[in-house]
Amino acid sequence: MRPALTALCLAALLALTGCNTLASAVLKPDVQTAAVSVPAGDYKLDPAHASILFKINHLGYSTYIGRFERFDASLTGDPATPQTAQVTAVVDMTSLNIANPDFAAELMGPDWFDAAAHPQATFRTLGLKRTSETEADISGELTLKGTSKAVIVKARLNGSAYDRLRGADVVGFSATLPLNRSDFGIDKFSGLLADDVVIEIEAEFLKTTGE
Repeated sequence: MRPALTALCLAALLALTGCNTLASAVLKPDVQTAAVSVPAGDYKLDPAHASILFKINHLGYSTYIGRFERFDASLTGDPATPQTAQVTAVVDMTSLNIANPDFAAELMGPDWFDAAAHPQATFRTLGLKRTSETEADISGELTLKGTSKAVIVKARLNGSAYDRLRGADVVGFSATLPLNRSDFGIDKFSGLLADDVVIEIEAEFLKTTGE
C-alpha cells in the first residue's frame, strides 16, 4: 500500500474510533533537530507549508512587508557531506501580494521589479559552510530583474522526521537573505527609501522516491 494511502486509512480509522489523543500520539511526527537525522537524497518543496516574505524599512516609520505566493524549490543533500548540498529556487515575481492591488501593479512596473520583462527570480547554490550543528551560510547566485549577484543565505535546520500524514520524510528550514535592492537595479527612491531588504523564508521539503 502506498504511504500516502496508508496514512489516510490510518487517520480515518482513528477518527472513526473518536480517539483524538491516540490519533495525536500516532500521527505527530518525532521531529529530530540534529542534522545527521536528515535522510540523504532529493527533496521537493511542499508549497502548502512554505512562505517567502520581504521586509524593508519605510522612511523610519515602519517595516513594510510583502510576500510572494507562487514559488518552487528543490534540495539535494547528504548530512555526511553537507558542503555538497544543492538548492535551487524559482519565484514568480507576478505573484506579489501586498493587499494593495494598485501599489502591487506599480511594483510590477519597470521602475521596480519590471515583472513583464523579468517574471522570475532564481537562486542556485554555489557553496555551503556550516556555522553550527543546525545552521549554515549558503553562498549562491541570485538573479533578480535580470541581474545576477552573489548572495549569502543564512539557513537554520528546524528538524526532520517521517510524516505519516504526508507519507514522506520531511525536513524544515528557516532562512534569511539580506540584500541591497540597488545592486539589482531596483533603485527607485534610493537614498530616501532604504536599500537594505531582508528576505525571510520558511520551507518544508518532502523527500522524493523517484517514482
